[in-house]
Amino acid sequence: MRIVAGQWRGRRLVTPKGDIVRPTADRVREAWMSIVSPWLPEARVLDLFAGSGALGIEALSRGATSVDLIDTGAPALKAIAANLEQVGAGDAATVHRTDAFTFIAKLDAHAYDVAFADPPYDKGLAARVAESWLETPFADILGVEHRAFEPMPDGGEKRKYGGTAITFYRTT
Repeated sequence: MRIVAGQWRGRRLVTPKGDIVRPTADRVREAWMSIVSPWLPEARVLDLFAGSGALGIEALSRGATSVDLIDTGAPALKAIAANLEQVGAGDAATVHRTDAFTFIAKLDAHAYDVAFADPPYDKGLAARVAESWLETPFADILGVEHRAFEPMPDGGEKRKYGGTAITFYRTT
């Protein structure tokens, strides 16, 4: 997996070992970033269920000023740390070893400019993230990856990429 664009374009990222994490396909990540690219310069970014950290690191590469990466798994946290070191993200990235729902429950409205969520499939987590956002819009833009057939709460715009979809919710 590589960074698609920005200052770290072409840099390789490692993914967590094992089958616990399902990295976002490059073409889906590229489409996701293209959609949110107007909001990334100077943005405060949140990457929920960060896995390898690819979405948050891609956002930094494209001009975001900071990213908070949230995950609980030791393999994911190890991969995130390696990837942040590899690109030299420095103080722009903060890794939080905590449950995504515990983290977002503490957030105020508009705490972030852009938020990404790529939860495990088939557990209802994508819809839960969207429901949490609808209660308290913790980011101006939220993108949630999920299976294309998985129902999501009303109010979002769904983009399909084969069997994968990203539903976007916006306050503006």
